[in-house]
Amino acid sequence: MSALIEIRDVSKSYERGRQRIEVLHRIDLDVPPGDFLALMGPSGSGKTTLLNMIAGIDTPSEGSITVAGRRIDTLSATELARWRAAHVGFVFQFYNLLPMLTAQKNVELPLLLTRLSAAQRRHNARIALELVGLGDRIAHRPGELSGGQQQRVAIARAIVSDPTLLVCDEPTGDLDRHSAEEVLTLLQRLNREYGKTMIMVTHDPRAAEFARRVLHLDKGSLVDAGASA
Repeated sequence: MSALIEIRDVSKSYERGRQRIEVLHRIDLDVPPGDFLALMGPSGSGKTTLLNMIAGIDTPSEGSITVAGRRIDTLSATELARWRAAHVGFVFQFYNLLPMLTAQKNVELPLLLTRLSAAQRRHNARIALELVGLGDRIAHRPGELSGGQQQRVAIARAIVSDPTLLVCDEPTGDLDRHSAEEVLTLLQRLNREYGKTMIMVTHDPRAAEFARRVLHLDKGSLVDAGASA
C-alpha cells in the first residue's frame, strides 16, 4: 500500500539571535491511508512542530513532505491555505468554537469556503453532528454543552468537509477521564469504521492506546515506534 503521507529527510530550525535551534532532525516517516498515528514525546521534542508541518501550518527548513501525491512543502502561503481547507480537519485541545453560534452553525463554518448552498451546508452539518452523537444538540450554543460535547462538536466541524486527514493536537488535554475516553472512542470509530486517516499529538499514554501506531520523538528525532490495537 502506498503512503498517504511521505516525509523525507525533514529538518526544522529557527534562528534566535545568533543561535540556531534545531527542532526536528532528518525525519523520515510514511503514513498509510487509514492509519491512526499517535505522536508522543516530552515537551520540546518537536511533535507539535511535525504535526503542524504535516497539516501545512508550518514548512520544513529542509526535506520534503508529500500528502496524497502533492508536495506541500513547495506551496506558497496562499496555496497552502487552499490546500488545508480542502484536505485537513483540525481538532485542538481548546475547542475553538464561536460562543455566539449554535453547534450546527459552528460545524458549518468550514463549508462557507465551498460552493455548497446554505441548505446543503445545513444538511451536511446535521449529518456530522449525528455521526458524533449530538443530533439532539444542534441548536445548543457551546456554553450549553459540556466539555466533552464541545469537543465532539469540534470533531464534527473537522470532518464535515470530508478531509483527507484529521490532525488532533492534545484533543483530550482539557477533558476529564470519562469525557476523554468518549472522545477517543469516537476518534477510533471514525478511523476504524469510516477509514479516516488521523495523526494525534498526545502526552497521555492512555490516549495513545486508542491509536493503531505510536511514534516517539525526543530532541527532534524519532527514537521509538510501537503498535497498538
